[in-house]
Amino acid sequence: MNKQLKIYGGLALAAILALSLYFAFRPAAVHAEGDGHNHEATEAHDEEGHAENPMVKEVHLNQAQYQAAGVVLGGFEQKNLSDVINANGYTKLPPQNQAQVSVPLPGNIKTIRVIEGQYVKAGQVLATMVSMAYNNLRLERAKLNEQLSAAQTNLEYLKLEFARQKELSDENVNAKKVFQKVSADLNAEEGKIKALQSQITILSQNIQIGGNSNSPLISITAPISGHITEVNVTIGTAVDVAKALFSIVDNSKMHVDLLVYEKDLFKVKPGQTVRFVLTNQDNQEIRGKIFSVGKSFESETKSVAVHADIVNEKQMLIPGMYVNALIDVGSNAVEALPIDAIIKADGREFIFVLEEKDQDEYHFQRIEVKTGTAQLGYTQLSVLQPLEKSQNIVIKGAYYLQSHLTKSEGGGGHEH
Repeated sequence: MNKQLKIYGGLALAAILALSLYFAFRPAAVHAEGDGHNHEATEAHDEEGHAENPMVKEVHLNQAQYQAAGVVLGGFEQKNLSDVINANGYTKLPPQNQAQVSVPLPGNIKTIRVIEGQYVKAGQVLATMVSMAYNNLRLERAKLNEQLSAAQTNLEYLKLEFARQKELSDENVNAKKVFQKVSADLNAEEGKIKALQSQITILSQNIQIGGNSNSPLISITAPISGHITEVNVTIGTAVDVAKALFSIVDNSKMHVDLLVYEKDLFKVKPGQTVRFVLTNQDNQEIRGKIFSVGKSFESETKSVAVHADIVNEKQMLIPGMYVNALIDVGSNAVEALPIDAIIKADGREFIFVLEEKDQDEYHFQRIEVKTGTAQLGYTQLSVLQPLEKSQNIVIKGAYYLQSHLTKSEGGGGHEH
């Protein structure tokens, strides 16, 4: 029994000694879970750049990242997004700005001097052709000229004979019957000469349409200036007067035809502004002005066609483009930004502003906004904190900044 007590006493002393050594030599910087220190607060304090508002965050980009993001800076624009009428339609050219080029005579294509997409001027030669019918016209004109020359010679003789017979008739030397015959022959010859001259004029006009009397080739020319949209022939192709060989369009007089429904028709007037965007124009706003409102309903849609000229004609428009346009019937302008400037995160909406540029580093701040009416790629919005009027806003590249922010947060690092 005494032996067992000695053993237990030795074990207890060893345990006490071990505990004493552990607390004497443990690291001083290690804190126990319940030691009263707020570790999360300490880590949050160490995170640089965190704002008091958890919705306001910052993104820092170096020069290479900034260029890769394709960031475009801008500001608010005044847009009428509410006092408008939505209308759909198409771009259209008036008939005088379109041409189908054909030939006045059948023949075969000899040369082609243009290609599709090429710009040509009115009167420019598009192709040449040879034509038996054209050569026959030249031969026929030559024969008519010979007949005209003979008739004019005969006319001079008849005039002299008419004068001689008239003198004899007045002296009762010759019978009046002979005088009357000469007079009739003179009138007939004069009528024949007029007919020949008319025929020669018409033949000359037909010959001049495509060539000249000194060349067997017919030149096919452009009736208007514009771009070649179709070339429907090849060298050697047999063509006739019913076939369109080339198509030309002059897009400088493009306009839009919009369909406006009966309920909105009373609001639409000539002179009002029309606005629309096209995706292939980088969403740049195109403006027009109404010049005419139709006076009858379209056959199937119970709508009226409204015609508007394009104001900024430098846009690359082609006939038949579908457009979704706004007709300004009021002037309620609001502050708006392009849709690409606004991103959504955490169930809220934000924009990025350039806070500071420090040498080759860009500092952006994400701030919360409230959006309103959206039309034609623009959205009305109000910011939830004051911004300077000259503040640069990211209108392109906001999604890159948000993804950079999300990636940084997901990786456990800063949102820089």
